[in-house]
Amino acid sequence: MTIKIILVDNHNLLREGLKTLLDQQLDMKVIAEADNGRDAFNLVRKLSPDVVVMDVIMPGFNGIEATQKILKENGNTKVLALSVHSDIRYVVEMLKAGASGYILKDCAFSDLAKSIRCIMKGEVCLSPSISEKIVDGYLTFVDKEDKYAMASPLTTREKEVLQLIAEGKGTKEMAEMLHLSIKTVEAHRQNIMKKLNLKTVAELTKYALREGITYLDT
Repeated sequence: MTIKIILVDNHNLLREGLKTLLDQQLDMKVIAEADNGRDAFNLVRKLSPDVVVMDVIMPGFNGIEATQKILKENGNTKVLALSVHSDIRYVVEMLKAGASGYILKDCAFSDLAKSIRCIMKGEVCLSPSISEKIVDGYLTFVDKEDKYAMASPLTTREKEVLQLIAEGKGTKEMAEMLHLSIKTVEAHRQNIMKKLNLKTVAELTKYALREGITYLDT
């Protein structure tokens, strides 16, 4: 399957370079480009891409607003934030908006391609340099009255899977760590989302932190 991608960044040179590299991937195709969030939103409505690679800070309609609007109308589209900013405020707000990952522009192209494939499998992808920051960010910014602060209906095994999801582990890695099949891990993931009525990794991470299922190592 070819992954259909829309690139959104207000720097033309960067977009052109990424388009060339992404189109060289056998499983990827850039179908459109935009230099602002409003045009990106309209393109997604028209073209229904698999992935939007989204800059965060752009003139006018920024990446956070665009991500919220895109995912509200297009639940099957994934958003991957690609930004120069590692500030936890931007990371948290993009994940709250529903982005499936956040990577920095100083990454290697191979990391970008890997992240696109990663989010297509329903996983979360964060640059290593900000993976710990995002856990810190949720601990800081989570509202004390958040609706997910409730008694957990999960089984012990489901809590183990949720913890690993919140820590950014992929399905294959979780299967190896828990000595389960990939199919079983995927079934646990679906059961967790169904029981908690949550749909994004960001929401699952927030729930796990509030319930003490995961924590930041010191």
